[in-house]
Amino acid sequence: MPSFVSLLLLAAAASRGLSQFVPPPTTLKEVIGYAGIPVRYKEVPAGTCELDPNVKSYSGYADVAEDQHIFWWFFEARNQDPSEAPLTVWINGGPGSSSMIGLFEELGPCGVDYYGKVYNNPYSWSNVSNMLFIDQPTQVGFSYSKPVNAWESPDGNIVTLPDATCPDYAEAGSCGTYSYPNITLTANSTTNAAPNFWKTLQGFMGAFPKYSRNSFHFATESYGGHYGPVFNAYIEEQNSKDIAGAKKIELETVLIGNGWFDPILQYQAYYNFTVYPGNTYDYAPFNASIESMFYNNLYGPGNCLDRLNECKATGLNQVCRNADNFCAYLVELVYDNVLGRDEYDMRELVPDPFPYGFYTDYLNTPELQAAIGAFTNFTSNNVVGEAFDNTGDDAREMGTIEDIRYLLSKNITVAIYAGDADYNCNWLGGEAAAEEVAAPGYDQAGYVDIVTSDNVTYGQVKQAGKFSFTRIYESGHEVPFYQPLASLEFFERVIKGHDVQTGKQPVQEGYLTHGPPKSTYRQGNSTMQWEVLPANATYNPITNMPGGTWQEQQLVLMRRSMKKSFRSRPGRRGR
Repeated sequence: MPSFVSLLLLAAAASRGLSQFVPPPTTLKEVIGYAGIPVRYKEVPAGTCELDPNVKSYSGYADVAEDQHIFWWFFEARNQDPSEAPLTVWINGGPGSSSMIGLFEELGPCGVDYYGKVYNNPYSWSNVSNMLFIDQPTQVGFSYSKPVNAWESPDGNIVTLPDATCPDYAEAGSCGTYSYPNITLTANSTTNAAPNFWKTLQGFMGAFPKYSRNSFHFATESYGGHYGPVFNAYIEEQNSKDIAGAKKIELETVLIGNGWFDPILQYQAYYNFTVYPGNTYDYAPFNASIESMFYNNLYGPGNCLDRLNECKATGLNQVCRNADNFCAYLVELVYDNVLGRDEYDMRELVPDPFPYGFYTDYLNTPELQAAIGAFTNFTSNNVVGEAFDNTGDDAREMGTIEDIRYLLSKNITVAIYAGDADYNCNWLGGEAAAEEVAAPGYDQAGYVDIVTSDNVTYGQVKQAGKFSFTRIYESGHEVPFYQPLASLEFFERVIKGHDVQTGKQPVQEGYLTHGPPKSTYRQGNSTMQWEVLPANATYNPITNMPGGTWQEQQLVLMRRSMKKSFRSRPGRRGR
């Protein structure tokens, strides 16, 4: 069977799409933001993503260090005065995943259909907030170090060229302008990435003070279980320093979906999800021999758990890197090697056409790149994943749990949520991390059904004061794609400071949900798929199953649904 790395490289080659040499934009406005951060930006033409001509969009770069330029794309809130709306930043995980995933696959104002056409997302989170999508750290997505003319080899290497001429030996469509892949020009750990994220916010807020006057909220997923707690604790620490020329960022909310918080807990959750006590889809994937191997690889002397504890005890990069590689290949990837199912949605076989990723080709069109002022092609740059891998960041808890406690002590809302069909950062591991936080009163809270405007029960929440854990039914890793209405209402409730259960009650100190200590609802396996789906399949969020094909349902999807050509997934938590 091909190795995991080989599969990633094959996926990268299959999903790269056509690239081209990108002429440097000449119309970017240059300003100095807060904290002295230079910002270059332009207004994005209507129809590029947001289809309402009355709703403005801007994109640009924060020049956070020499040869480190972080790309951002901002959208005004719909249906309200954006100068009075809250501001929410969204980042994806990886490490090395672009936030264009969140924008186009999940919760942004638009998606791209099977035919490459932009369509409106009626469930965009910009319905209730200004939205800022950031590609971080440097070299992720449209962020870049040094733009170079190059071609991309079949194994994923960027090979520089003397000029903007594509040689005959380069693979068709592989030549273009890329960010020079240098691991010294990006972050190599969660902690190391936090300062440039803060600088990006300072730059944007200084360039656009009218969008930064009110409450600030942070949302993320996947490796965001590392990013979210650490980055926001850093923001609070910077606020306390009274830095001249810097803005105090009034952080109110942190939302983390299917997060990777604590590897010691969450590597064990792979066993919990597949073997005991198992998932709620009544799917027991392994025979007795595989179950025995899985258990020994995880708990046997000197194996995964012991290695993770050694990483925690020593803090040495090589120890942590070795621990993560052992656990990834011999624990996590048992699922992939045996089952051929999508780690991000156990209901589907691979290749999985959900969420829709057709936007990756759109992002590499000259028209789109000119519209947003891009300096390079859009890429899933493996350099960031390599840099983090060198320090074993994935195997480290990085203080995430303690940082969540710190944020709660500052009266900041922390809402953790998880789609229950995801294996990669599964809800059992997220639930265990939530319990480890031990927020005041959380051990006395219980699970209750979430009430939504359409009277469908999409999941359950356990909440104590400003801390909550929410399980979303029939959802893979990217919850807003699978359950768009529920995720939008969840988001709105959380940033308004209301209870997750109903959205009607402002959360006060002492608020508790009352119910059983565990969420025990079982769907059964009626939505499990047993055949590989075609690339033009659609997803029906009402039936929680594949719908027809795009040819049959294009108009319906334009109105009400919200994926993917098959692509590489940088880092361990590649979304």
